[in-house]
Amino acid sequence: MAGTEAPTEAPTEAAGGAQGSAEEGAELAAVIGATVPTGFELTAAAEVQEKLGSASRISRDRGKIYFEVPAGALPQVHRLRSVDNLFVVVQEFKDYQFKDSKEDALKDLEDLVKKLPWTDPLKVWELNNSLKKKKTKRKKHHLQRTASKEKLNEDGAKEGAAPKDVSAEEDGAPEPTSGQDTEETAGQAPQNGEEEENEQPDAEDEPQAGSGSETKAGEGKAGEGDAKVLKFRVTCNRAGDKHGFTSNEAARDFGGAVQEHFQWKADMTNFDVEVLLNIHNNEVVVGIALTEESLHRRNITHFGPTTLRSTLAYGMLRLCDPQPTDIVVDPMCGTGAIPIEGATEWPSCYHIAGDNNSQAVKRAANNICSLLKKNENKESSTSPGIPLDIIQWDICNLPLRSGSVDIIVSDMPFGKRIGSKRKNWDLYPACLLEMGRICVPGTGRAALLTQDKKCFAKALSRMGHIWRKAQTVWVNVGGLHAAVYLLKRTWEKAEEKRSFW
Repeated sequence: MAGTEAPTEAPTEAAGGAQGSAEEGAELAAVIGATVPTGFELTAAAEVQEKLGSASRISRDRGKIYFEVPAGALPQVHRLRSVDNLFVVVQEFKDYQFKDSKEDALKDLEDLVKKLPWTDPLKVWELNNSLKKKKTKRKKHHLQRTASKEKLNEDGAKEGAAPKDVSAEEDGAPEPTSGQDTEETAGQAPQNGEEEENEQPDAEDEPQAGSGSETKAGEGKAGEGDAKVLKFRVTCNRAGDKHGFTSNEAARDFGGAVQEHFQWKADMTNFDVEVLLNIHNNEVVVGIALTEESLHRRNITHFGPTTLRSTLAYGMLRLCDPQPTDIVVDPMCGTGAIPIEGATEWPSCYHIAGDNNSQAVKRAANNICSLLKKNENKESSTSPGIPLDIIQWDICNLPLRSGSVDIIVSDMPFGKRIGSKRKNWDLYPACLLEMGRICVPGTGRAALLTQDKKCFAKALSRMGHIWRKAQTVWVNVGGLHAAVYLLKRTWEKAEEKRSFW
C-alpha cells in the first residue's frame, strides 16, 4: 500500500496514550475521497503523491479523487491545499445496477445498508473526531488567554474586538461543495455543514487515545449502557438521467435504513455523523464526511463580491510551478485569495498583490492581518511574517520595472459582479500588454481565470507576439463555466506594439 511511510514533519507533542492511538491509526487503512475544484483533479492528485506518497484515482464524476492512506496520516490529509471536502469511503460500486422501478431501486438502497463494511470507516471517523476535539480545546485555550491579556490592558478598556466587517459580506460566488457540474443534493440541509465555522486539524495535531469515546460509533445496533446516541443525517448527491428516483427520495430511504441499523437519531442540522450517498450514473459511493465545512475557507475572513476559493487559487499557482526567489504578482487581487495562498504555500517566493479598488485593497490587507494573527496563535510557529505586500495601483500602468516579474496569477473580471463585458473588450488587451511588459521575457508565465472566454480569446490573439497559450483548464466557478489559461511569455519586447485591434 502506498503512503505508509512516516511523514517527515512528525508532530513532537505526541506522548503516552496519544502515541498509542497514532500507532493504531497507522495500522488502519483508510480510502479517502476528496472533492476538488473541477478541472484541477490532476493537480490534486499530484499534491497527494508529493505530500502523502499515495497514488490517486480520479473519479469519472468530475471534481473527485480517491486515495489510500494510513488513518494515522489524517492530520497530513487535512493539510492538503487543493481539496475542498474530505470523506472516508465505506464502499464503492463502479457499475451498480439500478432496478427499473423506483420502488425496487429504493428498496435495494435500503437493503444495501446492512451489507456495507461500516466498522473500519467508523473507526477512521472516530479518530478524525478526536483530532477536531483537540483542535477545538486548544483554540478555546488561546481565546481565553488572549481575552485575559486584553482585560489587563488599558485598565479594562475593550481591546482586540473583532472588526465590524468580518464575514459581514457573503462570498458572492458560492460553488457547489462537491465540485460537480450536475449536482442534486437532498433537500434536508446543505452538504458538509457549510454554515458552521469549525477548524480542521493542524500540523501539530495528534490523535489522542479515548478523546472521542463519548461519541463512539458502534457496529450494528448501538445502545451500550450510557454511551451517547449519535445524531446523523444522510446527504445524497445524484448526477445522471437514468435514475427513477430523486436525491431526496434516496436520502430519505437510505437514511431510514441507517437509522434502523445503528439506532442513531436523525438530525438534519445538529448532527454528529454525515453519511454521504454519491450517485453518478452507475457509480455509487457511500462515505462518511470528515470535514464540517469546506477547507477552501481557510484564509479569508473579509469577503468581497467575487472572493475566489483558496483551493482554486492553489491550483492556479501550482500550474505556474513557482520556484524559490520567484516574484509572483496578482495585479487584480480582490480580497487577496491568490497571493495569500501563494505566500502560505510558497514562502520562498516574494508575492505582490494589487488592485485599483481601495475597498478591495482594504479587505485584502485585513485578510493578511487575520492570517498573521492566526500564525501568531500557533504554538509551534516562529515565523515573523509572510513574504507578501499589497498595493493600490492601476492595472494598465503598474509601478513595476519591465521584465521584473516571474509569475502573474490573477482572477480577471468576468463582467458580471465586477465590471462589464463591454469594458472587458478594452480592459483585457490592455491588461495582457501591461502584464507582458512586467513579465520576464522567455521564462515568465501567467495563469489567468475568466468566464468571458470570447473576449479573452480575441485579446490573446492580438497579444500573440508576447503571450503564447500553453494550456487551458476548464473550471466551474459558482456554477459558471470558466477557464484558467496558462500563458508563457515570448522573447519579444512588450512595448513595441500598442495597437490592440
